[in-house]
Amino acid sequence: MSLAPRRPTRQILLRHPSHPVAVGGDAPITVQSMTTTKTADVEGTLAQIYALHGAGADIVRCTCNEPEAAEGLARIVPRSPVPIVADIHHQYRRALEALEAGVHCLRLNPGNIRKPEHIKAVAQECKDRGVPIRIGVNGGSLDPDLYDKYGGQVTAEAMVESAQRELAFFEEVGFDDVKISVKASSVPLMIEAYRQLSEVTDHPLHLGVTEAGPPPAGLVKATAGMAALLAEGIGDTIRYSLTADPVEEARAGRQLLEALGLRERKGLDLIACPSCGRAEVDVIKIANEAQAALEGRKSPIQVAVMGCVVNGPGEAREADLGIAAGRHRGHLFVKGKVVKVVPEDEMVAALVEWADVIAAEGVAGALDRADAGAAAEAEADRAALLDEKGDDANASEQRVDLIRKGRLAADG
Repeated sequence: MSLAPRRPTRQILLRHPSHPVAVGGDAPITVQSMTTTKTADVEGTLAQIYALHGAGADIVRCTCNEPEAAEGLARIVPRSPVPIVADIHHQYRRALEALEAGVHCLRLNPGNIRKPEHIKAVAQECKDRGVPIRIGVNGGSLDPDLYDKYGGQVTAEAMVESAQRELAFFEEVGFDDVKISVKASSVPLMIEAYRQLSEVTDHPLHLGVTEAGPPPAGLVKATAGMAALLAEGIGDTIRYSLTADPVEEARAGRQLLEALGLRERKGLDLIACPSCGRAEVDVIKIANEAQAALEGRKSPIQVAVMGCVVNGPGEAREADLGIAAGRHRGHLFVKGKVVKVVPEDEMVAALVEWADVIAAEGVAGALDRADAGAAAEAEADRAALLDEKGDDANASEQRVDLIRKGRLAADG
């Protein structure tokens, strides 16, 4: 099974001198986030940019809403590890100042800068400098005449038309180094707007659900919208817009792309069973402890935490590393093969130890280290647990029998 083929788009380039980032075409889908510091606070903003980069952000946006922010950008851009996008609000002069500061891209909202001559002046300057622009249409800030045209409502058609108007201004000066977003806080509206936009342009698309809110609801909304489109092959760069530390946005963006197989995994992928009547440990507690112990290692490894030894190693056999609980012990397995049996209170420590072994020696090296009697010891625990709790620990079949008897009695 696979996702839909990716929609062909033209490619733009954010020309960071040591870390250029391509968006669109055959370039990997990128992750973006935005700083929450005052851009005039150079050191604070740079600290956040480095944190975002460490969490998976390929591109970082900073506000440029005042002269002091533009001056801050002039000091930030040369020290940034990733391309910087200047977020421009209502004043086109800030865009020109941001370009003087050396930013690698601008974000313009066509609902805010409304004078065509100002828009074209910025586009001409970007063309001369080789700096791309993102047209950032937002459902909450359309031109008033578009609200009127579409019955006083924000519609997908209105958002797409807003983007096309902006493109037309750019075309007048021969500028087409553009990516586009049509964000809304409504997931269905956002999905429909991007679908319509993808039919009328080959410019790369920046995906996002605007004002998604705090986690976990914000994560759910943003993931629902972006994942739906990415599965259809729509989207070239993404941003979670959360009411949270922006590092969470970058981390979530990276995890989404890795989960969909659109970026190579760089960090931990922890899977865990939801628990059942056979579980021998507090799976939630162990999984959280394992997550905390392993996620800082930046090792591209899939780790499984399973609540019992009956089905655990088999269900998680594709995991690089895992542990299953049984009879106050943990069965440590690599690619479904039990390599060691450890006391219950050493389960997380054993995962950390063997994660380091896999990082240093690979899966084959870890398998070579397997304890000679571990598999037999684990099988004995499994057999004992089956004998004690039975094949149907959740009494599922008993419930099925009751349902059938009740149906027969009713049909009487």
